[in-house]
Amino acid sequence: MANTAVPTPSHHDSNARRCPDDLWALGERAIIRARRWADESAHEPTPQSAKLLSRILADPDGLTFTTRFVDDVVRPADLDVASAAMKRLSAGRKSFLPPALAAAMGLGSTASLLAPRMVTATARRVFREIVGDLVVDATDKGLGPALARLRKGGHRLNVNLLGEAVLGEKEAAHRLAEVSRLVTREDVDYVSIKVSAVTGPHNPWGFEEVVDHGVSALLPLYRLARDNGTFLNLDMEDYKDLDLTIAVFTAILDQPDMRGYEAGIVLQAYLPDSLGALQRLQEWARARVDAGGSRIKVRIVKGANLSMERVDAEIHGWELTTWSSKQATDTNYKRMLSWAMTPERTRAIRLGVAGQNVFDIAFAYELRAARGVEDSVEFEMLSGMATGIQEVVRRDVGSLLLYVPVVNPREFDVAISYLVRRLEENAAPENFMSGVFDIATNEDVFARERDRFLAALSDVDPDAPLPVPNRVQDRLAEREAGVGTERGSLAERARRPFASEADSDPALAANRQWARDIAAAIPTSTRGVEAVRAGEQALSSSEAIDGLIKASAKAARDWQALAPEERAAALHRVGDVLAARRGELIEVAGSEAGKTIDQADPEVSEAIDFCHHYANASLQLADEAYMAGARFVPVDVTVVASPWNFPVAIPVGGVAAALAAGSSVILKPAPPAKRCAAELVAAFHEAGLPRELVALAPLDDGDVSRHLVTHEGVDRVILTGSYDTARLFRSWKPDMHLLGETSGKNAIIVTPSADPDLAVRDIVHSAFAHAGQKCSASSLLILVGSAGHSSRIARQLVDAAASLRVGLPSSLDSQVGPVVVPDDEKAVRGLTTLGEGEHWVLKPRYLGDGLWTPGIRAGVVPGSEFHLTEYFAPVLGVMRVDTLEDAIDAVNEVDYGLTSGLHTLDSAELATWLEGIEAGNLYVNRGITGAIVRRQPFGGWKRSAIGSTTKAGGPSYLLGLGDIESDRGATAAVEAANAETLAPSVLALSGAVAPHLSEDEAAELTRAVRADAAAWACDYGVNRDVTGMACERNVLRYRPTPVLVRAGSGTPLVDTVRVLAAGLLAGGPIGLSVADTLPQPVLELLESLDIEVTVEDASSWESRLSMVANSGGLGMRVRVLGPRDETSAQRWAHASRASSGSPDVALYTGDVTSCPHAELLPFLREQAVSITNHRFGTPLDLAQELL
Repeated sequence: MANTAVPTPSHHDSNARRCPDDLWALGERAIIRARRWADESAHEPTPQSAKLLSRILADPDGLTFTTRFVDDVVRPADLDVASAAMKRLSAGRKSFLPPALAAAMGLGSTASLLAPRMVTATARRVFREIVGDLVVDATDKGLGPALARLRKGGHRLNVNLLGEAVLGEKEAAHRLAEVSRLVTREDVDYVSIKVSAVTGPHNPWGFEEVVDHGVSALLPLYRLARDNGTFLNLDMEDYKDLDLTIAVFTAILDQPDMRGYEAGIVLQAYLPDSLGALQRLQEWARARVDAGGSRIKVRIVKGANLSMERVDAEIHGWELTTWSSKQATDTNYKRMLSWAMTPERTRAIRLGVAGQNVFDIAFAYELRAARGVEDSVEFEMLSGMATGIQEVVRRDVGSLLLYVPVVNPREFDVAISYLVRRLEENAAPENFMSGVFDIATNEDVFARERDRFLAALSDVDPDAPLPVPNRVQDRLAEREAGVGTERGSLAERARRPFASEADSDPALAANRQWARDIAAAIPTSTRGVEAVRAGEQALSSSEAIDGLIKASAKAARDWQALAPEERAAALHRVGDVLAARRGELIEVAGSEAGKTIDQADPEVSEAIDFCHHYANASLQLADEAYMAGARFVPVDVTVVASPWNFPVAIPVGGVAAALAAGSSVILKPAPPAKRCAAELVAAFHEAGLPRELVALAPLDDGDVSRHLVTHEGVDRVILTGSYDTARLFRSWKPDMHLLGETSGKNAIIVTPSADPDLAVRDIVHSAFAHAGQKCSASSLLILVGSAGHSSRIARQLVDAAASLRVGLPSSLDSQVGPVVVPDDEKAVRGLTTLGEGEHWVLKPRYLGDGLWTPGIRAGVVPGSEFHLTEYFAPVLGVMRVDTLEDAIDAVNEVDYGLTSGLHTLDSAELATWLEGIEAGNLYVNRGITGAIVRRQPFGGWKRSAIGSTTKAGGPSYLLGLGDIESDRGATAAVEAANAETLAPSVLALSGAVAPHLSEDEAAELTRAVRADAAAWACDYGVNRDVTGMACERNVLRYRPTPVLVRAGSGTPLVDTVRVLAAGLLAGGPIGLSVADTLPQPVLELLESLDIEVTVEDASSWESRLSMVANSGGLGMRVRVLGPRDETSAQRWAHASRASSGSPDVALYTGDVTSCPHAELLPFLREQAVSITNHRFGTPLDLAQELL
């Protein structure tokens, strides 16, 4: 039974609202009409499929089940994968499912005993029938009847062809051909298309070039549509494409032969920018009509990509592009309609009022009549949604235009993102559609929607200022403003909260002009040239190096004399200077190091982040509570040997870290990046740091360079480069304190459960961005099981890679820049020489100027050269394996463990991979490059990390850049755990050794193990995500690693036990070599804990260490202890000599302290895990039970 009319609530009085009386009166009339429509819709037949879908989504578990069913059962090409997923889903509650689907799911729970493929196919068919009205069969056999059925009753149809993600030119051409076929059908007179469907992925900075491409691709389609009498509608997509879509649309219709053709474009009311865009379009259209051309149509929608807009904003640290509330969107929607619906404006534009909300439709209907523009406004709704309301609305408005997505059933999975949006709309309480089946019979639902309508209408103020975009970033204005004045007290300047620096947003016109200015300057740029020339001349001899190091040491002592807050404030200031010089740094990176703007801009952001992060981290080193009974002692001189592939971020990170640790710095850049380094050093000086404190050494490789890195006055060397370079440095000076982030042979694994569109997108970006020259780049793709035989993955991969635009950084549309060292032997071999059984599926070509087109080789097998070798070049090898375990083994067989990726939508596969993969940075369902400071601290395992280092940009990196000494007189209170919270093994060890310790030693050990337990509880024994992002999980976790502990002659027993206690808490394998015999109870306990204890003299130990260093083992760690009157430097020298300086052995020779950070870290490897936590913006936490 229908409700009686619900009166308009009185709280929207004329004093509270901003809406003028005439519009408010129309709103009140609209409510009466909406009431009638709702009542009448109750008597309209509801399709069975709509009832079934409504029943599912009405349940609290319905949306989750439906989206998982679509993604896990309907989508996979591999029926075995789909069957396994259905079995998992079948284990859950099924009472809310319609009988046919519930029956299929019931069979699914026993599918392993029946015919799993048949059961899965049945469930798929049932589900497709349920959502069949939302997405129509696009085959010739199915499309005609479907369109005829939908057109019954006078509906017109706006047909939108869904298909595979357009990742390359071939798919774009195929999509264009299919749309062209639609355009010429006699039963189709209205078609929608997106710019991205014909342009594919592009460099967003190449706006003008992409517009030209879009016009060139779409113009023939528009002419075809014109000649066939078909209306073309250009759909709007994400905010980033707003300007692009409008530019392409107007450029096409500005063609002389298109002036008489009427076409349409979409604007989204949830963007504050849309009213301004509507006004600009109307002005352009008015001039077009005045010149004798046809008017245009503007379809006004609320917007359907909110979830992905939120993801985009959160990932980049940009403002959310949309209105902050649904009500504000609804207000803007009505304001846009009110502004446009005048006789003068509709002379140039027709309007499409698109939406499902009966109140808004009724309001637009009343407004249309009141303004006398009935012939210029049509109403549009979505096919398959609220069909009863559609029928009653049609009877009043005359005809409806239905938006009809069509898809080939064989490609049904490509409709998933569309279906997820529609399903969300049906389920989300804030959306009108959530109550559409109850609005006629449930007074509360009607009142809720009426009140929402009135609240939005109340805020409509036609005279309010034009809404301004939410995103206001303006690099042009920042360039003109320069470095701002420092403000605040010293404490405020030193303790600035960390926030990731936002990259530049290419969606903004001012930023695009800024980028075009940079690109124009790149070919003739001379930035850094003079500074490099002067530096080379000044440092042309070993004697000059001696003088440089002497001056650096003196500057270090002055720097160390400053208060920690003064040093932190200075580093923050450097970050500010780098931000002001962003454009200049991008220019020199493009000019010298071949960085395209889309690659160089995030690198500048990373450099800025390093400064602010290390500034904050430096204060911890002076915090007695953090150091917990230890003291950080700075070293005087650090040499930063930086690479050419990251010529901005990595040198800044090394320099900023060394400064934060209290050292002076000499920056020795790789020869191809000298100018970049010169500009960076200038920025440090501009920030107020003394020239002697941060010095540039622009040296070519040779004797003078060797003299610098091996100089006895150099205390630390921070290297980012190849493993071979690290080995060379140590061969020159075995006792060099070398901290290195070195090579990586990185792979992405794709399982059959992966989303192929997203996987291919991420593979191509990870392999070919910056011409494959990132240390984190993926040069190996491992396809598991049926994924290795997927023609779709193979086709998309080749198409996407072949379509990348190769060019110099001065071309803004370049996606693959030059190979910076074009004569590098390994790079050339990777691009030209195939291994046994390999073949090119995309053969690279040399274009000159260091430019290579991407190459893809198939047939790579485990153990081959390409499998094991790092290539700094745009080349990808493809390996096929049978199982995920085989893939993990292949990844781990490589000597390096820098980054590694996995594409899967199966939590069980993710669990297996997380447990077994050996790499420092892990990425799931995303690209494997682009680590962000703090969010994904960067550093590898095995031969990808050298020395006693931790992750750059992480919480502990500074600890390795100085010495940590015991401070047993420290009085700071240390947050300590109770004895009850100590690990049983640690408690047992403490008890076994207690009779053999003095009272002071026992108290010292107690303080240490309790500090360890406290640190374990909040830092090392838990998975930490400092970002708290919704769309991406970024977890830093600690994994136990084998350590060999040596307690030399005279080592206090308490020191040995204190170190072992840390190792036991960490949980990894421990080997113990002692010169002095341990007490029997301690020895017996250690053996019961599987710690192998060896008693050996110094000579035997040194032989053993030498054997370990030359065994070929990777990433071995050795903790060396000795008597307290022996210095760390002495132990370092002895151990370095015994190990012959092998970079495969990390030596830890510092004092034994109660500081948990110093003692736990040798027993732990850091691992940063970054996981995409959504599907098309809808939350999906694959690792919910894992991390």
